[in-house]
Amino acid sequence: MSALIELQYFPPVTYFSILLKHKNVWIEQLENYQKGSYRNRCHIATANGLLRLSVPLEKGKNNQTTIKDVKIHNDTNWQTQHWRAIKSAYGNAPYFEYYADELLPFFEKKYDYLFDWNLDLLMCVMELFMMPNTLQFTAEYQVNPDKNITDFRDIISPKKANNERFKQIPYTQLFTEKHGFIPELSILDILFCKGPEAILVIHKSIV
Repeated sequence: MSALIELQYFPPVTYFSILLKHKNVWIEQLENYQKGSYRNRCHIATANGLLRLSVPLEKGKNNQTTIKDVKIHNDTNWQTQHWRAIKSAYGNAPYFEYYADELLPFFEKKYDYLFDWNLDLLMCVMELFMMPNTLQFTAEYQVNPDKNITDFRDIISPKKANNERFKQIPYTQLFTEKHGFIPELSILDILFCKGPEAILVIHKSIV
């Protein structure tokens, strides 16, 4: 079976559990943008609790714009701000220095389109985890995809924090003693906190 899923901005563990279970993955590129999703935002843990990082978009969040055509609003230094927030949150994490040099270049390169930004970040994290997936891109939008494709579009969402299709596997986060375990954080959290062992937690998240 193949999987069909949308691109997200540094998505949570559950997203990568889908990739581990399905070697062939279709990336939806012809959907309309949807607000209130992980498409242009991710959640990280800070000393003060959960922090949402949002990629600013041109002309607001337009639900009628095809995701491949959604442009990033680059009038602000949002990439610098995001990296500073990530470094502030995870600078003391066990594996931050190990992975920081791999990730920093993406925050120094200008991106015009949200799709390109998310895709490059996804491929980088897949490489860090040595995930051998084959990525393909949809040629048309299908409400009901082929029977050999499992549709995971909009399954992983801030609005569906307790999705029964996935198991939330607690792991030691940087601020666990202060805030307890925070589920569905960006993959960055487990990457910086667990390093190579993160893949074991991702495996356990598969239902």
